[in-house]
Amino acid sequence: MKHPALTQTQTPTQTQFLSVQDVAALVSHAGVAATLTRLADYILEDYRRWPDFDKCARVASHSMDGVIELMPISDAQTYAFKYVNGHPKNTRLGLPTVMAFGVLADVATGIPVLLSELTLSTALRTAAMSAVAARALARPDSKTMALIGNGAQAEFQALAFHHLLGIEEIRLFDTDALATRKLMRNLQHTGLRLSACNSIAQAVRGADIVTTVTADKSNATILTPELIEPGMHINGVGGDCPGKTELHPDVLRAASVFVQYEPQTRIEGDLQQMPLDFAVTELWQVLRAQAPGRTSAAQITLFDSVGFALEDYSALRYLREAALELGLGQKLSLLPELANPKDLFSLIRPDASARANAEPALALAA
Repeated sequence: MKHPALTQTQTPTQTQFLSVQDVAALVSHAGVAATLTRLADYILEDYRRWPDFDKCARVASHSMDGVIELMPISDAQTYAFKYVNGHPKNTRLGLPTVMAFGVLADVATGIPVLLSELTLSTALRTAAMSAVAARALARPDSKTMALIGNGAQAEFQALAFHHLLGIEEIRLFDTDALATRKLMRNLQHTGLRLSACNSIAQAVRGADIVTTVTADKSNATILTPELIEPGMHINGVGGDCPGKTELHPDVLRAASVFVQYEPQTRIEGDLQQMPLDFAVTELWQVLRAQAPGRTSAAQITLFDSVGFALEDYSALRYLREAALELGLGQKLSLLPELANPKDLFSLIRPDASARANAEPALALAA
């Protein structure tokens, strides 16, 4: 792994900043397929280093309308955190449901070497994470996916499964028909076969993979047991905070369940519905070949995805390196530059000339 060392043009206290426009330009230059592929590679590399990281569940502040969270993680060299919210009512105000930014810092000094937008990047890394999990858990011959929930995250999920797993057909359902039409318009030139369905049951029937990515903060039952078929892989993305679920408990009971970080998923995922002795497998164990993933064609697998800080670490690491390659971003002075690091007051102390000019005026006033 590359260390987040300072560039030759970056002073020790300067921070590289990537705006939404910078990240969009990065994706435009590389292409969506290549961006998702590289993100998936970074995520896989970091998950295989799982024991190297100091991990904790994210810190959440809940309100009636949503949640604001901090997601920290570090290894011996690099510290990262993400600030992210989830407010389903935001769309009525013309705002995204999810907005985020993140920081990558040097553990040895504490210097933040990168400050980046993570709203667009979170959608990309979440989709890449879904693909990393599905490559380990879904049937290799999967060609059809049902996509339940067609909001801001949906296109990214569709493209990740198309480019990284070879999904050819996406069956769409959303209670908001305008969201489905938006998705179909955005992806009409991709080569995917897109079908708008009248119900969840119609979308799910015969699908190899089912992705749920709904936004409402409620204990919903998007998928019920009678909809599940042998061999399906379920990618449950929308249930990601206390009191927010998408799957009937019997769906979990029928499946082999895989999670990112069990202590966090027990609180936030669809797993919150299950007793503490309900068995799950952390995905890193599968990716390190320490536990089995899919073991038969008929097995039902479920990735209870809530998003974990390690994926943001991977995304920030990728963004910084890709942006440096392209010369994107700008340098910010977030930290003071001091001739004497013990003299912080020098930043506001009047200089000698200012004091000299002030003394005659003070004398006259007296």
